[in-house]
Amino acid sequence: MPGMTRKIYQAAIIGCGMIGRVHAYAYRTMRFFFPQTEFDVRIKYVCTAHEETAREMRELTGAQFAITSWQQAVEDPEVDLVNICLPNDLHLPVLKAAIQAQKAIYCDKPVVASWQEARQLHEMLNHYRQPAQMTFQNRFFPATIRAKQLIDEGHIGKVEQFRFAYLHSGNIDPNAPMRWKLSGRRGGGVINDLASHVVDLLEWLLCPVERVCAMARTVYPSRQVDGRDVPVDGEDAMMALLRLQSDAQGVIEVSKVATGSEDELRFEIHGRKGALRFCLRHPHVLEFYSMEAPASPAGGHRGWLTIDCGGRYPDLPRTAMPGPKFAVGWLRSHVACLSHFVNAVHKKEAAKPSLADGLRVQAVLEAIHRSIAQESRWVQVPEFTEPTP
Repeated sequence: MPGMTRKIYQAAIIGCGMIGRVHAYAYRTMRFFFPQTEFDVRIKYVCTAHEETAREMRELTGAQFAITSWQQAVEDPEVDLVNICLPNDLHLPVLKAAIQAQKAIYCDKPVVASWQEARQLHEMLNHYRQPAQMTFQNRFFPATIRAKQLIDEGHIGKVEQFRFAYLHSGNIDPNAPMRWKLSGRRGGGVINDLASHVVDLLEWLLCPVERVCAMARTVYPSRQVDGRDVPVDGEDAMMALLRLQSDAQGVIEVSKVATGSEDELRFEIHGRKGALRFCLRHPHVLEFYSMEAPASPAGGHRGWLTIDCGGRYPDLPRTAMPGPKFAVGWLRSHVACLSHFVNAVHKKEAAKPSLADGLRVQAVLEAIHRSIAQESRWVQVPEFTEPTP
């Protein structure tokens, strides 16, 4: 309304790599894609370890300050929102400080680097009262939103089987340099990097995982750093059989050595009354098969229906850009995810997927790691109440 004063939230983006830039882009464009008149976000701080990259990020994003100390941002009483975009092994100290300062937190996946860290974070949440959200942006495509609606409304019936895969190919090059995402000690490897997305999407669409049986492989045991070989302890590929609490069974696969793949997340879900298919390379559509469609004469209308989900977000105003019929992409899901978070902060509501959801994913990842360590035996997903080893 004319004359209405917008609430201004101050954000700090901690970590200025690729995902930090994505968060900044989402803040800067949010009102174009998801227009509203109640609030806006200003980026007060961009923080990275190097002054030069911090200054570059400030120029790119229009942030007020470029800093190298994340403590300065978290301790600033004017900062409302803390975006954690760091390597996985650096999440926990920032989470701890932001929780103690009662800041609203938007954290990239996985929430922390290990099960031991997850147990520490679990204890910290007992006294935390602010909205906090994970960057599990694959929940925020209209096609995946529609998939959940169809499942929850019973259109595919009781789910019996599923297949989820997230495939990249960046590690197939033996000359690719060593980096932190190849270091298991730093929380790297495809289990943390890609399986975290798969597990969250699977449990959101279906139900919690109960047991896993997994195997993993590292294709190249060493990589070059400054002309010397450095051991690689992060896995390149992982496959797992899963049993859900609903008794449904299925398989997940994640890989960075899937030659020919780029950013290929896909799933197939089979129920007693129908089925669903989705592929991130074709995010405009969701495929739906219904057993209730007539199969005669000569096949009737039985077959896979392609649903044009496009940019049709629920409750999206007509003023949204660029319109519902235009194809969405990876960046749009990030904008939708971050917009959902800031709306929750503004309305003082719980944000989803929450840090607790991130911890739930970490428990499933821990079961996968345990199964691999036990020569692919079936392993129960652990509880946070289990005794410390």
